[in-house]
Amino acid sequence: MNDKPHGYWIMNRAYSIVGLATLGFIILATPAAQAEVRWPRWRGPRGDGHSPESQLPIQWDHSHVRWRTALESGGESSPIVWDEKVFLTTAGKDGRHRNIVCIDRRDGNVIWEKQIEHAGELEQLHKMNSFASPTCATDGEVVVAFFGNAGLHAYTLEGRPLWSKTLGTFDNIWGPAASPVIVDDLVIQNGDADSDAFLAAFDKRTGDEVWRVPRPNHRGWSTPVLIDADGRRELVLNGHEGVAAYDPASGKLLWSCRGFAGRGEPTATPGDAMVFLVNGLAGDVYAVAPGGSGDVTGSRMRWHTPRKVGRDLPSPILLGDCLVVSSMGGVVVGYDAADGSQLWTDRLKGNFSASPIAAGGRAYFQAEDGSVAVVEAGSRLKLVARNTLDVDPDEIFRATPAPCDGQFLLRSDRALYCIGDRR
Repeated sequence: MNDKPHGYWIMNRAYSIVGLATLGFIILATPAAQAEVRWPRWRGPRGDGHSPESQLPIQWDHSHVRWRTALESGGESSPIVWDEKVFLTTAGKDGRHRNIVCIDRRDGNVIWEKQIEHAGELEQLHKMNSFASPTCATDGEVVVAFFGNAGLHAYTLEGRPLWSKTLGTFDNIWGPAASPVIVDDLVIQNGDADSDAFLAAFDKRTGDEVWRVPRPNHRGWSTPVLIDADGRRELVLNGHEGVAAYDPASGKLLWSCRGFAGRGEPTATPGDAMVFLVNGLAGDVYAVAPGGSGDVTGSRMRWHTPRKVGRDLPSPILLGDCLVVSSMGGVVVGYDAADGSQLWTDRLKGNFSASPIAAGGRAYFQAEDGSVAVVEAGSRLKLVARNTLDVDPDEIFRATPAPCDGQFLLRSDRALYCIGDRR
């Protein structure tokens, strides 16, 4: 089902991308020309929520929806983009049928859909979770999707099945949500659970297991982010006990830093020679310098600041020198990225599960009702726009928006929306 109204919206043409790289510490990235139409994984090409685009919409309403594609099954995975193809996952409420869907981003038509039938033990789910919460990942050669007990699956971008791998039964009463990442020829999956937790890598073409390392036995939903610290690649993963970094080629644990409050579902956010973290449960926000060895809690934790605003599900976003963090209840706090001092506290309207994205010096926070607050941050928070859609009152938006080629893709539990015009 596609709806195609027309209208005018305000475009941002005045800002360039916020620089996050420093001499000794850079986020591994794709070339800017490719990244503009490629949002290939959770939190984008660099795993930090930043898009290099400078002409994304700032203000819109339902008249600016270019197409709407109804999804036959529910789910909360975020859309990813590779050129003209959008990938996401869905699943029926009974958990027996889980789907990878490829959608044409030009018109919203479904190009292909593959169904995975799961006859084994079903996961328990938190009331906010679904059987299709992990986000797909692609490198232009393969697209992979993780479905917890239903396994890890790889396809070509044309929909030809490559391999399927059962990773075990996850002891996690709230269900899976960690997304796979592709590093070189490896698909890497976080398998945090209350028992038999692991981090593992698989050959992207065959599905053969390349390495597997144990993780602390706690349920978790965070996705690794790849960084380069003084010439050494590190796969940084948040967790219940704190943050840890691994060698992506071998799985060797490089360093770890103890956290404060547990859960650890928000993704680590890299930038400015540090990695920034919140816990999930109410506790200190903190920053760690990568590149260390062993337990670096006492040596490389650069700062930590008390944070008592409730549960944190959205990942932090860095806007220049300001680290911006929203609680699930919409309490937004800005911290000086250099020393952690609290700059301001504000509130956005709504409840927030999705992580923010940033472009052109602005951050976009999507609430569960589908509204999107566009903000600028520095010594204070500035609300630039608050955009709404005409959706059903019980339609829920928990996926993170995907920017691509001057447009936004917004996913609810019922549909995928395309906002704005292509450049």
